[in-house]
Amino acid sequence: MKFTATQIAAILEGDVDGNPHIEVSKLAKIEEGEIGSLTFLSNPKYTHFIYSTEASITIVDKTFLPDKEIKTTLIRVENAYKAFSKLLEYYNMVKLNKIGIEEPVYKSDTAVIGANAYLGAFSYLGNNVILGDNVKIFPGVYIGDNVKIGNNVILFAGAKIYSETEIGNNCIINSNVVLGADGFGFTPNENGEYNKVPQIGNVVIEDFVDIGAATTIDRATLGSTIIRRGVKLDNQIQIAHNVEIGENTVIAAQSGIAGSTKIGKNCIIGGQVGIAGHLSIGNGVRIQAQSGIGRNVKDNEALQGSPALNYGDFNKSYVHFKNLPKIINSLNNLEKKINND
Repeated sequence: MKFTATQIAAILEGDVDGNPHIEVSKLAKIEEGEIGSLTFLSNPKYTHFIYSTEASITIVDKTFLPDKEIKTTLIRVENAYKAFSKLLEYYNMVKLNKIGIEEPVYKSDTAVIGANAYLGAFSYLGNNVILGDNVKIFPGVYIGDNVKIGNNVILFAGAKIYSETEIGNNCIINSNVVLGADGFGFTPNENGEYNKVPQIGNVVIEDFVDIGAATTIDRATLGSTIIRRGVKLDNQIQIAHNVEIGENTVIAAQSGIAGSTKIGKNCIIGGQVGIAGHLSIGNGVRIQAQSGIGRNVKDNEALQGSPALNYGDFNKSYVHFKNLPKIINSLNNLEKKINND
């Protein structure tokens, strides 16, 4: 698909400085730009590349003034980085705007499908499934019985949505995500064996949630495991049964949250963080990567370490930890001196 500079400027509400009819069909880094590609300049460290890039069109801030001749056509906007991000979003929307039903697909007679749907080959829709408008289901997706999915949702190849799961509007579910598998519920018996506790709840995903590839969210034992509006989850995250994650919280890859823990709004949780079960994590909490959380956390705390400490206390302690051999040596020397005296 090709776009002219004029068309792109209209999308971005920008101004063309150069050839308004020049066309592009791909995106590129400014240092790797070639004829037929579009790029952008926002970081001053990359300014020198604009004089050598072969990109046909470059998005720049309105304030940019070249100090020598350039070949690329400019599109001037208020903020080049934000404009390029908007263009990526538009490009992605066009690329993913598939419609129709491929073959083979299994669809229960009781499934209800909204307008402008796309069902990729080898996808499966169980009994009483309800899909909203503009839902895109890529090949190999499994959707179990009684699942409800809102409008403008994308499920990428291989996602597995177990029965009773509810997904809101404008969500993105990436490949190999599993929503609604049984929680890790077992109870020991008198023989030292473990009996399974039936998991009869569900998973509820609210609006504007993004879930990264291979992330798993377990169904509740009773009630619901809930991911609130605007949550962003990275790849390979484990969320256990009856967890609740508050609005606009962001969690990085390989983190794990044990059962029945409640996480507040607007939290930022780094990669490989482990959070124990039945805890309460407040709003606005920041947890550094590879931290281990074994206690309740108040609003707006910043934590690091395992077990996690206050972020400032951790940094102060770490200074001493690095010097621990010297400190021990000094103590030993002091002890020897005292004993000799």
